[in-house]
Amino acid sequence: MLNVENTIQTVESEYDELVPSRYAVRIGEIDVLVVSDGVLSLPTATMATNADPADRATWLDEMFLPPDAFGWPLNVLVARSGDQNILIDAGLGVEYPDFPRAGQLPLRLAAAGIDLGSITDIVITHMHMDHVGGLLVDGVKERLRPDLRIHVAAAEVKFWASPDFSHTSMPSPVPNVLRSAARRFLDEYRSQLRVFDQEYEVAPGVVVCRTGGHTPGHSVVRVESGGDRLTFAGDAVFPVGFDHPDWHNGFEHDPEEAVRVRVSLLQELAATGGLLVATHLPFPSVGRVAVDGAAFRWVPVFWEY
Repeated sequence: MLNVENTIQTVESEYDELVPSRYAVRIGEIDVLVVSDGVLSLPTATMATNADPADRATWLDEMFLPPDAFGWPLNVLVARSGDQNILIDAGLGVEYPDFPRAGQLPLRLAAAGIDLGSITDIVITHMHMDHVGGLLVDGVKERLRPDLRIHVAAAEVKFWASPDFSHTSMPSPVPNVLRSAARRFLDEYRSQLRVFDQEYEVAPGVVVCRTGGHTPGHSVVRVESGGDRLTFAGDAVFPVGFDHPDWHNGFEHDPEEAVRVRVSLLQELAATGGLLVATHLPFPSVGRVAVDGAAFRWVPVFWEY
C-alpha cells in the first residue's frame, strides 16, 4: 500500500502536482503515510480567542504570517499494521465553496495508490466537518468495504446528538455547518460505528485514546512498534500551541480542558521523544517536541528521501 516507487510513478503519470502531498514514515513494523487534504483559510482571531490582540499580532508577525487570515493545513494518516489498513480522519470533503484549497483526500489517496476499498478501519478523532467530511463526498461510501469499522469515542457520538457551542468562538455560519456534517455522518455510517469509552486497540500497535477538551470525545491515536512511537494529536495541538499552550482555539468546546490536554500531551512527547503529527500543523507535520522554558518548541524532522 505504501510502496514509494509505485506511488511516485502514479503521481507522475496521473496526478501531477508540484507540491508534495504525502510523506511516508516507518514506525517499527507499521507503515504510516501522512496525507495532505489541503488548506482551509480561517480568521486569525480563531487561533487565540483569549489572547491580547496585540500579542496575537506579534506572534503572527514573528512567524511571517498574515495578520487577518491563516491557512490551516489539513493532514490525515493512513497506517498499515499487519493486514489492516487504517485511515485516521477523513478530511473536509468538497461541499464548502469557501474552502476551495481543501477537500483533496479522495484524489490524493488515489495518487498514493490507495484504494478506498482496501481500508479496513477508520478512526475519527472527532466529528468536526474537516475530519468527517471526506466520507460524505458523493461516491465515497459506495467504494468502501461493507465490513468497514469506524472507531469513534462514545462521548463524541453522544455530544453531537445535541451539541453545545456556548464556549466556542467560531465564525457565525460554522456551528450550523458542523451540526449538519456530524448529523449526516451519523446517519450514513451509524451501522458501521465501533464506539469505545476511553481507549481501544484498533490494530496491533495502533491505539486510539480519548482526551476530551477540543470536543468531549476528541481522541488521539498512538502508533508504537519496535521501540518507535508516533502520536497523531488531531486538534489537540495547533501551530501557536507550542509557544502559547494556554491560548484558546475558537473551535474548542471546553477551552480550559483543551489547555490541560495540550500541555499534558506536549509534556509527554517532550519526555519520550516520540514523533508528533497533528491535523493542523504544516505538512508533513512530522516532528518532535522540546521544552522551552514555560512553553515548548516544535522541532520538525529532516525530510528523508
